[in-house]
Amino acid sequence: MKKAKTVSPASSKKIRPALTPEAREKQMISLAVDLAERQLIEGTASSQVITHYLKLGSSREKKEQERLEEENNLLRAKVKAIDSTDEMKNLYKDAIEAFRTYSGHGDEDEYD
Repeated sequence: MKKAKTVSPASSKKIRPALTPEAREKQMISLAVDLAERQLIEGTASSQVITHYLKLGSSREKKEQERLEEENNLLRAKVKAIDSTDEMKNLYKDAIEAFRTYSGHGDEDEYD
């Protein structure tokens, strides 16, 4: 295997500091992926890095990602169904109130 090259701070490109913690996290992930790519190309990647990327490309990982996406879709559908049920309850309540008013019974609060 080749010897790993050391990168001095002066030779690395300057990156503008992120404004939010989420943006900083994305920057760090990008840098880590770039470093892993460079190590893989140069043949200096550790066994953990190689194993990580092998797992990402496996059919099992792809099926797991599909399963997670389907679970997310199912959860979204459940939330939508609950919201729809609440809307229907409100519509029925309004309809019953309108029928009561139209039938001459009026509001229950009118007679208090």
